[in-house]
Amino acid sequence: MQITQLNIYPVKSARGIALSQSAISAEGLPGDRRAMLVDPSGHFITQRELPAIASLNVVPEASGYRLSIDGKGEVLAVPSSARLEVTVWKSNVDAALATDDVNGALSQWLGKEMKLAFFDDQSKRLANVEWTGTETPVTFADGYQILVSTTASLEALNADMMANGEDSIGMERFRPNIVLETDEAWAEDRWAAIDINGIRFDLVKPCARCIMTTQDQKTGSRDVPSPMKAMGRIRMSADRRVPGVLFGWNLTPRGAGTISLGDVATVVEWRDEAWPVKRRG
Repeated sequence: MQITQLNIYPVKSARGIALSQSAISAEGLPGDRRAMLVDPSGHFITQRELPAIASLNVVPEASGYRLSIDGKGEVLAVPSSARLEVTVWKSNVDAALATDDVNGALSQWLGKEMKLAFFDDQSKRLANVEWTGTETPVTFADGYQILVSTTASLEALNADMMANGEDSIGMERFRPNIVLETDEAWAEDRWAAIDINGIRFDLVKPCARCIMTTQDQKTGSRDVPSPMKAMGRIRMSADRRVPGVLFGWNLTPRGAGTISLGDVATVVEWRDEAWPVKRRG
């Protein structure tokens, strides 16, 4: 199996950027989820609450990000001297804030008062050690460093959707960092670790999916085919530690280096048993 996609999402919930090659660090893919939108109190805002964030274009610059929404304008967002303790799920992070003019433009474009927070050199956050086993750094991702998904699993999900009269969807709905071309659906439920270009990646936790998978990842529209019913039929977790429907796995890198499109991924450790899922008729 080999890598067919590499993606980063510099601003959490905004549009992603496809790569041909990426370094791997302890935090994952450099540049991934290094900024996020927050409300005035510092609580994170995503497409879950505000689907229109999917329309936000992000172009990395040397000092920050060039942000735009088609037809609404463009701004260069850079960190200011202002800081705020921001919250992403259960984590509190000391973050730098964008300048007032940028925050004002984003608030106007998206119709909600907000600020852009940057994960900079002063910001610190750790993934949940109950799953990673050791303390590992993470940025503004939902919880872990890298998300992997596989082509065979998407094909199986789409096959179920089509068998039930539902239109198919693309991999972009799941916002993965790494996509692996595979032949066997859900084989990743049995992988404990994979190696890519000499770097070990531990599969630490399956990814429970939410309403974001039902939204068009260019417009935020929910008037599109939804995979939620299909995942409910064939991908409902049977382990209470991770409730809900599952697609993809969270990876924690155990080394550093570079990976590229076309690189081969090899399973180097297997689970005794696959992650349990329920199937509903």
